[in-house]
Amino acid sequence: MTSTDPNLPSVAMGTWAWGDSGESGDGIFGSRITEADVQEIADRAQSNGFTLWDTAAIYGMGRSETVLAHALRDYPRDEYQISTKFTPRIAGNGANPVADMLDESLARLGTDYIDLYWIHSPADVARWTPRLIPLLQAGTVKRVGVSNHDLAEIKLADEILSEAGFRVDAVQNHYSLLYRNSERAGILDHCAEHSIDFFSYMVLEQGVLTGVYSPDHPLPEGSNRASVYNPMLPHLKSLTDLLASIGNGKDSSAADVATAWAISKGTVPIIGVTRPEYIGDAVSASGLTLSRAEIDEIESLADSIGVDTRGAWENEI
Repeated sequence: MTSTDPNLPSVAMGTWAWGDSGESGDGIFGSRITEADVQEIADRAQSNGFTLWDTAAIYGMGRSETVLAHALRDYPRDEYQISTKFTPRIAGNGANPVADMLDESLARLGTDYIDLYWIHSPADVARWTPRLIPLLQAGTVKRVGVSNHDLAEIKLADEILSEAGFRVDAVQNHYSLLYRNSERAGILDHCAEHSIDFFSYMVLEQGVLTGVYSPDHPLPEGSNRASVYNPMLPHLKSLTDLLASIGNGKDSSAADVATAWAISKGTVPIIGVTRPEYIGDAVSASGLTLSRAEIDEIESLADSIGVDTRGAWENEI
């Protein structure tokens, strides 16, 4: 897959969890991320070339963007890229809700342009996609993408943009060893054929493919991800054991192998960075090569498990 952005790193930094309410641990992820943690994460990522930061207005209703801006405040703007999103379900009632939400994001992020701006869901492709065109023409948005869209919706968005001389530059969908719907629906092939960057989110399925969690060591209760994933843990042990075994032979972890698999499929994984040490994992995964036999073995076992990790916000692709 040929990238449309020559400065695109192999792994993007995801800040969804930064929208949680901070040290209290409330929210979707139950995160306990301090300001010092966030700053160390930002500094380690920037120094290792992981300079694309993915966020959204809806993550903590602006909190993620605000926290990200603070962490990057001392870096020149041309040393990092910001990826943020318009989410139709929280759109306002103004004349142009897309531009309104963008303006709010720009203010929180302390910048006058967004490198990659997304339509976050396909609520109404024909309604929302044209709203991106004046933003591209004005230069407040450099590139555009669509997230959680199926193949027909991606093509429709591209047709709408092409009438004004623009295009869909990127697709961002849930994609992991446990959820390969974008691959089976032909979206990865479409992106490769048309030089569209595919960003894969939830590559580690919110941590359950790291091997850290098991039936005897479940995710801490009290968060949404615990309620979703803890019942799956007995079914996932054979897969995380295999990932760990392959990783042991390469001086890497199960998480590194799962991330390297996503890279091997021509995607840019978005890794949720809630701990500074995860930057080292991204470095390791970026340098890890999996053989065709290893990829086939991993995929075969993952397919046999049969769990459904499609998020409540996702339409069937």
